[in-house]
Amino acid sequence: MFGAGGGTNSYREIEETDVILLWGSNARETHPIFFHHLLKGIHNGARLYAIDPRRTSSARWADGWLGLDIGSDIALANAVAREIIAAGLENREFIEHATTGFEAYKQALEPYTLAYAEKETGVPAHAIREMAHAYAKADRALICWTLGITEHHNAVDNVLALINLSLLTGHVGRYGCGLNPLRGQNNVQGGGDMGALPDRLPGFQHVEIAEYREKFDRLWGVPVPPKRGWHLSEMLEAMEHGTFRALYVLGENPLQSEADQALTRHRLESLDYLIVQDIFLTATAQMADVVFPAAAGWCESDGTVTNSERRVQRVRKAVEPPAGARDDIAILYDLARRLGHDWGEPQAEAIWDELRALSPVHAGMSYARLEAEHGLQWPCYDDTHPGELFLHSRLWERPVLGPRVAFHAVEHDPPVERLSDEFPLRLTTGRRLDDYNTGVQTSGYASPMRRGESLDMSPEDADRLGVRSGEVVRVTSRRGGIEVPVRIDEALRPGLTFMTPHFQDEVATNILTIDATDPRSGTAEFKAAAIRVERLGVT
Repeated sequence: MFGAGGGTNSYREIEETDVILLWGSNARETHPIFFHHLLKGIHNGARLYAIDPRRTSSARWADGWLGLDIGSDIALANAVAREIIAAGLENREFIEHATTGFEAYKQALEPYTLAYAEKETGVPAHAIREMAHAYAKADRALICWTLGITEHHNAVDNVLALINLSLLTGHVGRYGCGLNPLRGQNNVQGGGDMGALPDRLPGFQHVEIAEYREKFDRLWGVPVPPKRGWHLSEMLEAMEHGTFRALYVLGENPLQSEADQALTRHRLESLDYLIVQDIFLTATAQMADVVFPAAAGWCESDGTVTNSERRVQRVRKAVEPPAGARDDIAILYDLARRLGHDWGEPQAEAIWDELRALSPVHAGMSYARLEAEHGLQWPCYDDTHPGELFLHSRLWERPVLGPRVAFHAVEHDPPVERLSDEFPLRLTTGRRLDDYNTGVQTSGYASPMRRGESLDMSPEDADRLGVRSGEVVRVTSRRGGIEVPVRIDEALRPGLTFMTPHFQDEVATNILTIDATDPRSGTAEFKAAAIRVERLGVT
């Protein structure tokens, strides 16, 4: 069997569940389509708990807001688990039937009392207890998360802590129960599905397993390398050591999206050759030796996209790309031809059918079925399979189909960059509703909601520093400094500040953020930098 990386549930299940833990996600602004489904769930009686350091706009609809300190997610999740066990609310039948490692996990939870968690997280013990009981007692319950969980130096452990909660309560593998990492951009899910991961072939088949490689070897006529590749953070580190000399960037802007801009610029400048393929001349593209102008995938190309509920949908070319821009696959086919491999003429459906022949989870998804059924959810194993509404129902079969799922004991590990007298404030980053990431796709369009970049700060911190809303201040971290206007935000607690990466050309937020990465996922700790704020012209 092979592991599939995606949310376990369909959108309709969010509308019909009983309890939703929205952890590290301001979905109201960053995943607004998903949030409409979540609101339907609330209107149908679901209880929402928002776990986030900021009292975000999503928290306005919550039954409970757990405003934890940055980087204390594991301490909170472990305390929730300990309370569930102490109250006898764990699903013993499911644990014994479908899991392994429970006793070691239970023992590791012992230090995580409610009192300890309150001290480490800043969340009152009674709020932790209330959420633990509500989640465990619910017939149906879902956990949803985004970058507030994954943009940390211990991102994988954060996710494992949430998976542990679902195993502890049996809230997985059933309708309305599960675990859902929300995808922040159209077809992020599809990119992973197609093998845009360093250790996976299409369909999440591990590249280091010979059985999976062999069918690709036969069809492609060349041996697939038997070892996993590097993720982006490892590539950047290899640039530093001179062992990575050329980079081909498709639809990415790493100069402005990676954590430490000065370090990233240095690494990109060290390359022998940089190629960028994009629909915009990004800051990264301006550094490139060659730029391939690409077509816009959503309207100028044929193909498929996959959303957060694993639904594959057709994309149809509506208009021709502007002069000089070409479809991504046409560029790649021509490049292959120049390199001595003639793949014929690029046809989206033929490429999709090749995928279906190699990826069992996509085998039943012909273009005809995708058209007729308005999309299908993987896994979809053959032409009669309807697609799975939710994942891991096998865990409830008797006997369990396939391997049991392991608990993983994980420990609280605070942010890498600690606060100090010199850098006393915590900076966290995220997105706002009207813009996306580095602003490449959004800043060229007018929006009545756009107000430019700001350092969002609590009223208490603004009073202490003597700054007013709109005043430009200097913000400095251990990596550099920028100037930015202040915005006073009552949703922030004292000591916590917030910025976005949306206006990098004017305010380069990633000059401040730290390049501390999770060794397994490669994600940087965008959520936890230490800064100081100084008034300009004040000595």
